[in-house]
Formats: sequence, C-alpha cells, structure tokens
Amino acid sequence: MAGNGDSIPKRFRKVVTEHPRTASLMSKNGGEQFESITYQELYDTVKLYSLGLHTIGVKHGDHVGIISDNRKEWIATDLAILCIGGVDVPRGSDSTAEEIGFILRHADCAVSFAENQSQLDKIVSKKGEIPLLTHVIVYDPPKDPSAYEKSGITLLSFQELKQIGEKAIENNKAFFEQAIDKVGSEDVATLIYTSGTTGEPKGVILKHRCFIFQLDRIREYVPIEHGEIYMSILPAWHSFERAVEYVILDAGVTMAYSKLVAAVLLPDMQKVRPHWTAGVPRLWESVRASTYRKANNEGGIKAVLFHFFVGVGGTFADLKNLFLGRIPVFKKRLRWVDMVLTIIPIILITPFKLLGGALVFSKLKVLFGGRLIAAISGGGALPGYVDKFFQSAGITLLEGYGLTETAPVLTVRKFASPIPGTIGPLLRDIEHRIVADDMSVLEPGQKGVLYVKSPQIMDGYYKRPEATVEVLKDGWLNTGDIAMETLHGEFKILGRAKETIVLLGGENIEPLPLEDKLNQSEYIDQAMVVGQDQKFL
Repeated sequence: MAGNGDSIPKRFRKVVTEHPRTASLMSKNGGEQFESITYQELYDTVKLYSLGLHTIGVKHGDHVGIISDNRKEWIATDLAILCIGGVDVPRGSDSTAEEIGFILRHADCAVSFAENQSQLDKIVSKKGEIPLLTHVIVYDPPKDPSAYEKSGITLLSFQELKQIGEKAIENNKAFFEQAIDKVGSEDVATLIYTSGTTGEPKGVILKHRCFIFQLDRIREYVPIEHGEIYMSILPAWHSFERAVEYVILDAGVTMAYSKLVAAVLLPDMQKVRPHWTAGVPRLWESVRASTYRKANNEGGIKAVLFHFFVGVGGTFADLKNLFLGRIPVFKKRLRWVDMVLTIIPIILITPFKLLGGALVFSKLKVLFGGRLIAAISGGGALPGYVDKFFQSAGITLLEGYGLTETAPVLTVRKFASPIPGTIGPLLRDIEHRIVADDMSVLEPGQKGVLYVKSPQIMDGYYKRPEATVEVLKDGWLNTGDIAMETLHGEFKILGRAKETIVLLGGENIEPLPLEDKLNQSEYIDQAMVVGQDQKFL
C-alpha cells in the first residue's frame, strides 16, 4: 500500500532522477583533499544500507538511534532509515552516557548507530537500562570488537551493514522502491530530543510533512540553485541543520562536510569555495572577534584603517538600508523623505566604501572561499553588533528563526531584500498571532508572545501528553518568545517570555538586548542580566 502524500524519501528519489551525475556529497575521507560521490552513487549506497537495516529487523515505524556528529555517513544513515519508513532518533557526540541511555530507552530503540568507540562505550555502559537494544552499527569500528561480545549487543561496522544489504538485494530487488512508495507525509520521520536543562529531554515528534512543508517555501526566500555548493558545519542531529540539509538535497546542490573548528573550517573553505553555508550566532561572533583581534594585534596604521573602514562600511550599510526601505518599520514613515535625506551622503561615502572593500574586507571574503553568496544564521539570536559587522564587510547574513517543535524554520530574511534587525517574514502559509498576557491579539508594533499554526508543527512530545498540552492547543503552538511584527510583516524577537525581568517598581525588562550589548566587549565572553523583584538590574 502506497503512503499518501509527499515524503523525504520520495523527494530524494526525484532529485536522483533529475540530477544523477551531480555531486551530492563532498568529504575528505581521512585525507586532506575532498572526494565526491554523485546523487546516483548516494542513492545506490543508501539502498544497500536500507536493505541491511531491513534484514536485521528494522521495520516501518521502528525507532533507530543515531549517536554521531555531522559527517557523510550521517545523512546516508538518515536517508536509509527514512526510506524504509523508519524513525531516526539522533543525538550528538557531546551527549553524556546518561542522556544517551535515557533517549534510547525512552524512544524504544532496538537498533542504534554510533560514530566511534567513544559513543559505543557510552551506549554499552547503559545497556542494562536499554532492554530493547539488540544491535549497534559503528561508523569507525573499535580496535577490538571482541571486547564487546559479552555486552548483549550485536556489533556491526557500517561496512558490514552494507555487505548484509548487498546479499539481501540479490533476492529482493524490488523492496527498496516499494518501501519508498509506502512512506507518506503523515509517517513520523524523527524524534528529536530537546535539551534537558530543566528536566528530562523531551522527544519532539516530527512527521515527513513537517519538513516537506518547508522545502519549497524556504527556497522562495533563499534562492539555492542546482550546481552550487553548500558547506555543512553544524551538527546534523539539530533540527536547524537537518532542515537545511534536506533543502540542499532537494535542490540538487552539492554538500561539502567540514568541522566547526577554525583550523579545519577555514582551509576547507579555501578548497571548496562554497556558495552557501549555515552557522549559529556563536560562529559569526567568533569570526568578528578574531578579525578585530588580528587587526588590533597588528596595530599602527593597519589597525587605524581597519576601524575606520568598519565605521565607513557600517554607515554606508545604514544609509543604503534607509534608502532602499530595508529597515524595521513599526510606525508609518515617509519613504521619500528617507530617500532624499540619504542619497547625497551615499554618493559621498561610496568611494571610501569601495576603498575599504578593496583594502580590508576583500581579505575576509577570501577566508570564506571568495564566492559566498550568503550565509544563514540560526539556532539562536544573532547579536546586532555582529549583524552590523558583516553588513560593514559586505557579506550577507540571513537570520532565520524557529524551534525544534516547528522542524524548525518559521522565518528567514529574504535574500532579495533582507531587513537587518529582524528575523524576516514567516514562510508562506504559516498563521500567526502575537498575544498579550490576557490572550488578546495585538497589532503590528506591539510586543507580545508569538503563537503559530502550520503543517510543520510537531504532533507533540513522545510519551509526554501533559507537556504537549502546555504548549500546543487547537493546532496553535506557543513559541514562548516575545515578538513584534513590523508593518511589512517581518518579525523581531525581543526575548523569552519566561526570562522577562520584573523589577520591584513593576517595570518589565527583556534581558537579551542588554546581554548582547555587554557581550559586544572583547573582554566579556558571556553575560547574564538579573534583577527579578529588585529595585535595579
């Protein structure tokens, strides 16, 4: 019986049919030079892994763990599980044995993948708490597999899983295509466990429709095209990178793998010269900080020129945005006045802007490979001073916003007309409300809690109906974020509702803008503003 509706496996099969010879993945495979495989080669490999999983007992609807950081095997594993209707349960290698044990037990996993011996040891140490677990497949096998013979787990290498699939395909050539046909939009694709900082992690149930909804809509704002290269550096178990990778695959774009370590990432950028990448605010903050540090260490005229041209670039960006109407508009303003007031200053400052681009910022662009179209920032709020620095440098950062519970992309700045200081407009067909404390719906320009309703929203938390009801009612998800909408439909996030500080005098204060301002200092790494029920912050 065919699964109704679209799904990630069906989209994967479609792009392979359209672009079989296009490079799908690029990785270094232990060496220094990147090697690539085509979409057809990826598809054929995924088919063998899927058959291997089917042979060891994974059925449609079964939950399979993936304890690994980002690498080419991750996406192959993910696709292999999804193509037979399985549900993956991912987590990164920085997780503790306690977290991994809880997740694999709570998610009822009989099979799990592990990146290396370190992750394998974490799983084995908790085997007594994971009664259903029978198989672990390891990407980088341990030196002595025999040491695990008494663990009660059948241990396989990734290569051995592939070999099982090669034997199985001889007797079941039609299985893979039939399995893909059975996966529909209402099948669960993944359980992503959110951080357990305030208690046990909660498993977010995301169906195929959650990701499919975003695929075409994101590309309306971020025009990623076939033939381009995307540099993947974030953990794929996180919903932000996960959704981006599906968009990349759906567009027939090449995905190159690197690591979020400057000594690795920057040389990789030079070799691959990507058109697109995505990172968390911390990455962009560290790029800015290291650029300032380098300029200040050189001192003299170079440092003076650097700071001068950063100022020029920032002023030019402000004037240009005002002239083009690329500013957050919360109250009506006369566009023609902005244009008249800015045209002469723009003309006067342009030569200095061009000179700064040639002398200073061209070197920064070369660090990113020299042909970066834009970078996407997500997974947290992008500090304004970091945003301003990249505007000064002439590098486009498109800030997006979402939650794991929304799979995750709700908004992103439009590449054609990005509005700094905002997270962009909602994707097409997402309903929203900004509400006051009494749940009355607010107009643009007023701040309140953002609620959203969309096919991409989770079905709930796995085995946690009481937690689901707290945030999801009648299809409306309480994001927990305080937001304001502009007159043109972009959004600005002001902080988390639960983080609002109420001073003794009754004044409500959002700490996030103040913390961002403090973090702007090169002497401050992290800051937290407190003051609940006090006279002052």
